[in-house]
Order: sequence, then structure tokens, then C-alpha cells
Amino acid sequence: MISDPEAPLGRPRGRSDPRPTIWYPAAGPPTRNNRGLSCVCCRAGRRDACIPFDLPQIPGGQVLQTGVLIMRRNIVHIGADELHYEIRNIVEVAREVALLSGQTIAWENIGDPVAKGEPIPAWIKDIVAQASQENSAYQYSPTRGLLETREFLAARTNALGGTEITPDDIIFFNGLGDAVNKVYSLLRREARIIGPSPAYPTHSSAEAAHAGSAHITYKLDPHNGWLPDLDELRNKVKYNENIAGILIINPDNPTGAVFPRDVISEMVAIARDYDLFILADEIYINMVFGPAREQHASLAEVIGETPAISLKGISKEIPWPGARCGWAEFYNQHGHPIFQKYCQSLLSAKMLEVCSTTLPQLVIPRIMAHPDYAEWQSERNAFYRRRSEQIKEIFARCDGVTVNIPDGAFYLSVVFDKAARPDASLEIKNSAIRQYIHDLLPHGSPADKRFVYQLLGAHGICVVPLSSFVTKLAGFRSTLLERDDDRFLWIYNTIADAINRFLS
Repeated sequence: MISDPEAPLGRPRGRSDPRPTIWYPAAGPPTRNNRGLSCVCCRAGRRDACIPFDLPQIPGGQVLQTGVLIMRRNIVHIGADELHYEIRNIVEVAREVALLSGQTIAWENIGDPVAKGEPIPAWIKDIVAQASQENSAYQYSPTRGLLETREFLAARTNALGGTEITPDDIIFFNGLGDAVNKVYSLLRREARIIGPSPAYPTHSSAEAAHAGSAHITYKLDPHNGWLPDLDELRNKVKYNENIAGILIINPDNPTGAVFPRDVISEMVAIARDYDLFILADEIYINMVFGPAREQHASLAEVIGETPAISLKGISKEIPWPGARCGWAEFYNQHGHPIFQKYCQSLLSAKMLEVCSTTLPQLVIPRIMAHPDYAEWQSERNAFYRRRSEQIKEIFARCDGVTVNIPDGAFYLSVVFDKAARPDASLEIKNSAIRQYIHDLLPHGSPADKRFVYQLLGAHGICVVPLSSFVTKLAGFRSTLLERDDDRFLWIYNTIADAINRFLS
């Protein structure tokens, strides 16, 4: 292809199509011509017919590689580099380890109770099976969601004695992941939501991607039961006028902390003082156990007249994660015109999708109003309380770590208080796995990532590095979900022994 070196970038002579068609040389890195520009033709030995162009950059600062067509416009979203989800990323690593070892992986990375062996009661299955025989289960639902279900959920919230809502203050989504994405993507670009650190990556990544900048956080203190540093939160809100909302995850993921009523009330007060709204992830709101249960409160009980959105769902509570069914409850939208318009934009966006899945919505009132439901939830919480106590006993023999026993949800975050040596490692006997894990850990990898990947390689136990949750703390997150008692004890005794070796 012969081209005029003085022609506009990417406009080869003799073509009627004006679109840029500049290619890097197929056989190696771009060369440089006598004008110091990257060049296709010089590599082919035709120095009289150079097509000049600068090395384009992609987000993250990497130079585009050979064989890549330069596009007219950069189509990559400004926040693309902020999308991180190690909880799922490590699954591919674990699958490769399973192939190399021939052993079953102990999946302690993902909060799926059903995958970990939790049985679904027959009466819940019967309700779903019966509903699936109704023709209405196969039709579109209203955009907001089924009216009967929204009436049921509004009544449950109103029975708490706090703020009151109507069925029109509820919108259904295809799981809370869908809701979270909508909540952040429809904010003005400069409007920021400050969230807890350690942060749950669905929130932190969506918020950072929306803004095209790192997620803004307030600290949860592992030396104070993972409670938020309210002074830091107030100061960050005071001095950053871009902060428009405060995210509360209660009970918390990844720490398992349950914030008491007075803490939630103070966070609401900060929002009220600075004209913010509250975004609350309350997917685990009914999964509270231990002493924290006495002081626990949902957002609806303490929100007063402050605008807020509470996100809830059935993935963890019933549990039915595969249903992908969640909803947002809007509090006090009618007294705040800007907030009301924002809530309306969420409904308008949902209309573009038509609606959320009908069958899960249809069965929510039938399941939650069933006479066995309360006892079923009590049994589940008792199981997680027992697992929490077992972990407390096991980790009591570990030096150099802070372990706060979970009071809610079903997660545990362990913090390494003691710095690991630069050469700290766990022995991996399988040479193929040892090399595979080594290749995944370049020099300078965080200590907790080395621990987690080597734990996986050595013992087939899959947890998640705490440093992947937008925190400077090192450690790991795991779950309380294992149903087999002997396997649970093996998993956590193995982890405890590995911690002592790694930090010794």
C-alpha cells in the first residue's frame, strides 16, 4: 500500500474509504522511520512510502501490540481499568490447579450456599414447582415488578415501624448485580459514592468505573470489630464536595460485621448534615446471629427523612442465587426532587429492558409468608453461628493475625498483622502446579496474593486475597458455607497451619 507521508493520519492515497486503516507490521514491534514515527512501510523496505503514526495508547498506558487495527475513536469506557473481581478471577486458576492435580477444589471464594451443599427444603421446591405450572409465570411482569409481590414487600418494610413506602417505591432487578450497575451508571459522572474498605468489588468496581477514577472509601477497622471510622467518614464527606452518597453494606461483605443501630444512625446523620443520600446493600439483612443481633437495625428503621435506596434480594436468604432476583426500595424520594428524578431514571432504564424475571417474583410472598419460613431462617442462622464459633477456636492458635468472628452474612476476613518475609512461601509438592503458580506471581506480588495462590496450589483450598477488596490490609476472605463438618474442620485447620508457616 503506497501512501502520501503528508496525508492526514490513516488516509492512504488511492482509497475512496476515508476510514483509518493503519496496521502495525505483522512480524514484530513497530519500527521507526527517519522522522521518528512508527512506520509500516519501512519494515517492508519501502522507505519512500511511509505511513507515519504515533504509537497509540490504551487505558493503563500499554502500547497497542502488533497486528491491531487503529480505530477512528477509542471505544474503551473511561472506567474500564477499574473493573476488578478477583472472587471470580481466581476460579480459572483453581480450575487449572484441579486439572493438574486431579483433586477436588474446596471453593471458599464464592458466596453460593447451594453450591456448597445447603439443601433447599421440599416445601420451597413445591412452591416453585407449583408456580411454574401457572401460565402467568411465563409472561412479562410489570416493569416495577409484580404488584402483589411489591405490596407484600412494602408491608414488611412498613411493619418495622420506621419510614413507610408504597409498592411504587420498589423496583425489581435481575439480581442485585443488575441493580448495583444501574445505580452507579445512572449517576452524574462527577457524583461519587463513598463506600467501606475493605470493599465488595461489585460496588467498588461499578462506582469507580462510573467515575473513571479510583473508588473513594472510608475505613472499616479490624481492631474495632470492623466498625467504620466515623470521624474519617465525616471528614472525607466534608472536604470532598463530589461525594453525593454513602454506601453501607450491612451485614458487611467481605468482613461479616454487623453495624449496630447507633452506628447506622450516625452514618445517616452525616448524610443528612451534608445533603447526601444513603445507598444500603441489605441483601443479608435477615442473616444476623450472635451478640450483634440485639443491637441490629435495618436502614428503614433509622433513616428518618433522609433519601435512601435499600437493595435487597433472595439470593442469600432463601437461598436462590440462580434466580437472579433482587429489588430496590426507595425511601423518602418524594420530599427530594433531585433524588426523585434520579429514582425515576432507574425506572426509565428498567423500562428499556421491559422487566425482570417473573417466576422468582411470583413465589416470594408464598415462600416468605409460609409458616415454616421463620424457623427455616432461624435454623440457617444457627448453623452460621456454629461455624463462626468453630473458626474462633481454630484461629486462636494463629499468631500474627486479627480475626473478627462474623456476626452476620457468611463471610470471614482474616488480617495479617505480621508482615510476611519477602521470600515467605508455602511448599507445593506437585512440580507442574508449583511452576504454574510461580508464573502467576511476578516479583513484588502482594504477600496475601502469594499466600492465597500458594494455598490453592498446595492444598486445593480457594480463598480470596483481602488486598483485592480495595484495602491496604493483607489477608484473605473466605466463607462459612461448607456443610460437611469433617471437611469444614479440615479446610480451616489446614488454613490455620498454613498461616503459621507463611508468617513464621
